[in-house]
Amino acid sequence: MQYPVPFLQTKDSIFHMSDLFDKLKLTRGPEWSNRFLMAPLTNTQSHKDGTLSDDEYIWLTKRSEGGFGAIMTCASHVSANGKGFPGQLGIWKDDHIEGLSRLADTLNKNGVYSIAQLHHAGMRSPHDAIEGAPECPSDNPKYGAKGLTLRDVERVQDDFVDAAKRAEKAGFYGIELHGAHGYLLCQFLSPVINQREDDYGSSPENRARIIINIIKRIRAECGRDFSIGIRLSPERFGLDMAEIKGLAQQLLADNDVDYLDMSLWNVFNEPRDEAHKGKSLIKHFSDLERNNVRLGVTGNIRTGRDARRTLEDGADFAVIGRCSILHHDFPNRVAKNREFEPVSLPVSREYLKNEALSDTFVDYLVSTWPEQFVEG
Repeated sequence: MQYPVPFLQTKDSIFHMSDLFDKLKLTRGPEWSNRFLMAPLTNTQSHKDGTLSDDEYIWLTKRSEGGFGAIMTCASHVSANGKGFPGQLGIWKDDHIEGLSRLADTLNKNGVYSIAQLHHAGMRSPHDAIEGAPECPSDNPKYGAKGLTLRDVERVQDDFVDAAKRAEKAGFYGIELHGAHGYLLCQFLSPVINQREDDYGSSPENRARIIINIIKRIRAECGRDFSIGIRLSPERFGLDMAEIKGLAQQLLADNDVDYLDMSLWNVFNEPRDEAHKGKSLIKHFSDLERNNVRLGVTGNIRTGRDARRTLEDGADFAVIGRCSILHHDFPNRVAKNREFEPVSLPVSREYLKNEALSDTFVDYLVSTWPEQFVEG
């Protein structure tokens, strides 16, 4: 069988190197125009009911004019009680489809591969943003979270699948499951947080069951050309690096997902766990047997050189976060100057507004990174 480049059939085979501006074909969906994916970025710009705002629309569609091969929405919550932050985009009811369709239509017309990220905050849901207690695989007194019953777990799976169907109906080419950063799916993966003793806990296989079930159901219930990706993080949040590598290898082997999006904090650093020292985080995952599943990485990719290096280290695409905030046309700038470096921080409010960030988004950056991101 012939595999599109780059590929890795076995641990001993050699990567066929690709350039950042080579096209990328997933197993499902249309071709990406290049190897740049705009990261899913929290921005708090949506309406209180989760419907898409003009600010959110402008922020994302502006990036579709800047050369990104693929663009992902911010984390969009699949359950009313899975909300993770104010102004979060929703995909948990049919009322959200109209705004999502408007966004997907423009992204697609601009030649971008459009992706909706599906999210449930779990125990990290703010108490004042939801009704009742936050949800968690197990009771968690620290967060005041209640453990999910088996019926609740089934309902959460239904919510993710229904959200994927809404994304497809809205016109997105695919979805990404947010299984990273300590949110609900990540909480299930954690042997520290997940204290269940049923089929959804007590072993690595059981802890990953909810994710595998959701993927298989989306694959069965959405169209054959609809893509599925998943974001994982290998460290922090009570995760075990060896377990996450094992899950990643399973997902790569099963071929039910189209890409694996590894959030690594700094892609070129070595793991924190002494048992896994000796090679970079990115190499831990690019060295896995990949089948025909693509690998993307994110974490401190700040320059054109950094983005190029991710491919040199075995990734198929680079996921761009901070630089997509600072430069809506980061890929186009890198195309003109392979050594492009972004503007130095902090920047002015006016600068960010010229990059199509709303006052709400700028205020969020100020509150999250005081005096580090925005001047004043």
